[in-house]
Amino acid sequence: MSQTCRSKTFFVSKLNLCCEVSDCSDPDKNAVQQDLKHQVLIDLVDFVSSGSAKFTEPAIAAICKMCANNLFRVFPPKYRSVNTGGETEDEEPMFDPAWSHLQSVYDLLLRFVSSVDAKAAKKHVDHAFILRLLELFDSVDPRERDCLKTILHRIYGKFMVHRPFIRKAVSNIIYHFVFETERHNGIAELLEIFGSVISGFALPLKEEHKIFLWRALIPLHKPKSVGIYHQQLTYCVVQFIEKDPRLTSPVIKGLLKYWPVTNSQKELMFISELEEILEMTGMDEFQKIMVPLFRRIRCCLNSSHYQ
Repeated sequence: MSQTCRSKTFFVSKLNLCCEVSDCSDPDKNAVQQDLKHQVLIDLVDFVSSGSAKFTEPAIAAICKMCANNLFRVFPPKYRSVNTGGETEDEEPMFDPAWSHLQSVYDLLLRFVSSVDAKAAKKHVDHAFILRLLELFDSVDPRERDCLKTILHRIYGKFMVHRPFIRKAVSNIIYHFVFETERHNGIAELLEIFGSVISGFALPLKEEHKIFLWRALIPLHKPKSVGIYHQQLTYCVVQFIEKDPRLTSPVIKGLLKYWPVTNSQKELMFISELEEILEMTGMDEFQKIMVPLFRRIRCCLNSSHYQ
């Protein structure tokens, strides 16, 4: 067997070795096995980073299987969505005890997605794989959400065939959050990805993109926890208006529709967003919303809140 064949076989066998998931809640349980797996994962990351890895069909299948086995999991009820009850991130973040293993798997997945040919990998990095990745955005561990953000952004940029599906899947997550649960840990990270995506939209804007603005972004102003993701939400809305200034008056009408009437902290966020939008607003668009806007400003001026 040639050296190349041996290295390919060795690569796949190491990936298969890491498919078994260990219980990391108890550091003393299976400690030797956990340490061995951690070292193998580090070796795999170094191997892929060096550029020596050849992504054959068996290697692609093995990487995706190993990542799926280690990453795709159902979060326990007490673990999920604990930091979206308030309007700011005052709560201490929770950290996954298995993070040392998860981080290595995420590192490997990122390097794989960055290096592999999209046509060769699309059979395995498919819609089902992407949906499971999106489910992980509900992790309470901010380190995991940050890794997912980078990986999903890379997948969106490289796998052009999956872009419409990713946009639709993220829209569905937002609809579920806004209109059903109001509980999700990863809305800020998803919006951060979409801030970049929106800035790359071609002109004139497709109807699909405008629908995302009306049905997803504007209703995101409604939940009580808007403070957690408001900065990213404002950036996305501003990106749309920069693309097409004619969207200004419908956006402001949307803000007025969801304007908070009993929450001064939330109202201040709306005012700051409105300020950014008005800086880009021409007179023609301003006149369309002038009357309802000043009625709302009059109410704000009558508020007893000092700010």
